[in-house]
Amino acid sequence: MKFENSLAFARKLDKEDPLKSYRNLFFIPKEKGKELIYLCGNSLGLQPKTVEKELKAELEDWKNLGVEGHLHGKRPWLYYHHFFSKSISKLVGAKEDEVVVMNQLSVNLNLMLISFYRPQGKRNKILVEANEFPSDYYAIEQQIKLHGLNPAECIIEVMPPAGEVNLRTEDILAKIEEYKNELALVMFSAVNYYTGQFFEAKKIAAACNEHGIVIGLDLAHAIGNVEIKLHEWGVDFATWCSYKYLNSGPGGVSGVFVHRKHATSFSLPRLAGWWGNDEKTRFKMLKHFVPQPGAAGWQISNAPILSMAAHKASLEIFDKVGMKALRKKSELLTGYLEFLLPVNSQFKVITPLNSSHRGCQLSIQTLAGGKRLFEKLTKAGVIADWREPDVIRVAPVPLYNRFEEVYRFAELLKGTV
Repeated sequence: MKFENSLAFARKLDKEDPLKSYRNLFFIPKEKGKELIYLCGNSLGLQPKTVEKELKAELEDWKNLGVEGHLHGKRPWLYYHHFFSKSISKLVGAKEDEVVVMNQLSVNLNLMLISFYRPQGKRNKILVEANEFPSDYYAIEQQIKLHGLNPAECIIEVMPPAGEVNLRTEDILAKIEEYKNELALVMFSAVNYYTGQFFEAKKIAAACNEHGIVIGLDLAHAIGNVEIKLHEWGVDFATWCSYKYLNSGPGGVSGVFVHRKHATSFSLPRLAGWWGNDEKTRFKMLKHFVPQPGAAGWQISNAPILSMAAHKASLEIFDKVGMKALRKKSELLTGYLEFLLPVNSQFKVITPLNSSHRGCQLSIQTLAGGKRLFEKLTKAGVIADWREPDVIRVAPVPLYNRFEEVYRFAELLKGTV
């Protein structure tokens, strides 16, 4: 499509947008009665209007039924995690028994690492991107220490080429080939939090599978943002949060994927709790842990119902619209933003320009006075976020952002310099 830099053109795109009605399903933040330009769905998604109804339904069951809500509630709490399998499996490209909703992202990452980081002899290294999200790096570092090993010796980082900010797939594959006999695990974020780069996970997983290396993904910035096919790609495990693109509330519940080839790998070390035990014998209170097959066998504690109720409200929206339609709009919406951004000595987009190598986020490097510029944008009614030392991240989310909003953001950006 040939873009035009005009408000009339942006409004034309909004009028023609087949997903425009979905914006009405969300609460848009306001200030003095005026809607703000919310471009921060990569940090916290907006609240679906149905969340309150879903929460009230569970509160009513708790009020009226007490403990009987586990079996006789509108959605019995005893089986609550099952209600998400179909929706989540579609979002991550998995079989229904390969996914389960539970815990928080960093908790789940540590649970997965306990099972899937199994250093043996010289095969004890973990390959990561150099600019990994700190929480993931902390988890990897500590898991290595738990095995009595030295993180400085066991962590292999892939760096971008000199003068560049994004990783090249060929460099990642070359590093895997170089250390193929020493790698116990390759652990990547599918979409980098800082640059917004969407890695070619299919190729990375294929290289790992070829050499018998475990491959794990953090989908925090990928799920609900880009199309994912974990089962088809041969990824061993993955985890994610739900409060960004999945719009499930601050601190929202996480989830995990465990490939079906590990469904009955009961010899894999894991932490255990009664909710991961075989459902048929869970309440017989037997001493020895018998894990459920599939991802559900990695559960430890019973479901956080109120958090999951908010999650359910959001996933119902994704079920209606589907990732293909969202992705189609996302590429157009972010492409339009990229077209509108001013090109000068003060700005540089560090997100890949190839739409297949990014989600909806654009990371704008501010080469002078960046924090001051960000504060001006905030005062002008823009909610984005700042990442040290010099990046403004903006993420026009296809479920609720409009083309007119990205046009107005670009105009504000030009007016603040």
